[in-house]
Amino acid sequence: MRVFVTGVKGQLGYDVMNELEKQGLEGIGVDIDEMDITDADQVNKVIKEAAPDAVIHCAAYTAVDAAEDNEEICRKVNAQGTENIAKVCEELDIKMMYISTDYVFNGQGERPWEPDDKREPLNVYGQTKYEGELAIEEHVKKFFTVRIAWVFGVNGKNFIKTMLNLGKTHDHLTVVNDQTGSPTYTYDLARLLVDMIQTDKYGRYHATNEGICTWYEFACEIFKQAGMNVSVAPVSSDEYPAKAKRPSNSRMDKSKLTANGFTPLPTWQDALSRYLKEIEY
Repeated sequence: MRVFVTGVKGQLGYDVMNELEKQGLEGIGVDIDEMDITDADQVNKVIKEAAPDAVIHCAAYTAVDAAEDNEEICRKVNAQGTENIAKVCEELDIKMMYISTDYVFNGQGERPWEPDDKREPLNVYGQTKYEGELAIEEHVKKFFTVRIAWVFGVNGKNFIKTMLNLGKTHDHLTVVNDQTGSPTYTYDLARLLVDMIQTDKYGRYHATNEGICTWYEFACEIFKQAGMNVSVAPVSSDEYPAKAKRPSNSRMDKSKLTANGFTPLPTWQDALSRYLKEIEY
C-alpha cells in the first residue's frame, strides 16, 4: 500500500512516516517545499504523480493565537488546502484521512465530545479546521476524520518541552487548571492512524491517549516523572489572556475506536514516561 503523507516536518507527520515504514508500507512524504497545499494545480500534479492508495493529511496552520490576526492565510491552508487534496482524492477514488481537532466544538460543559456532536468553533483556527472537515465530507466517499487534542511528539515544539525548559530556570511556575483534556503522544497516534488507513471503517473518530487531566495536572506529572524539583501553582485562564478563546472542555469520547476494532491508545502518563526517554532534556 502506498500512502501519501502531508506535513511530514510536523510532530505527527514525522511519526506517521516512521510508522508506515515499520509496518512495511510505502510512505510518500511531503511538506511545503515539495507541495504547497494551497496551490490546487500543484496538489493535483504531485498527488497524481505519486499515485497513492491513500492520503493522510497532517499539514495544517496550527498557530492558534496568530490565526486570529491571519485569518486569510489560516483559511487558505486549513480549508482550501484541504479541499484541494480532497478533490484529487475524489477524482482518484482513494481514501483520505484528515487530522482535525477538538477545537471544532464550543469547548463548554463536562461531557466528552462525541464524533457526531454539533460543531461550533470558538476561534479562527477551529472554524477553518471545521471548514476542512466540511470539504472532506463533500468530496470524499472514503474518508476518515480523526480529531486529536493536546499533542506532543519528538519532532517540534509542545507543552512538555516548554515546561522542561522553564523548569531549568524557574523553581516555581503557574499553570492553568480550568481546561481539561487528554495529552496525546504522536508516536501512539501514528500507529492507530496507520492501522486505520488500512481498513474501510470510514467516518469521524476521536483519538487521544487514555485518561484526562488539566494543564496544571499535566505539568505536575511532567516534573514528577522528569525528577525536577519545580513547584507548580494552579491558576485560572483569566490570568493568561490569549488572543484566541480556548476550550475549557477538550474531553473526547473515543468509544467508536473500540467499537470498530481499533486498540485504544495507552494512558497519557504511560505515554509521557516513554516520551521522556526519547528526548534529551
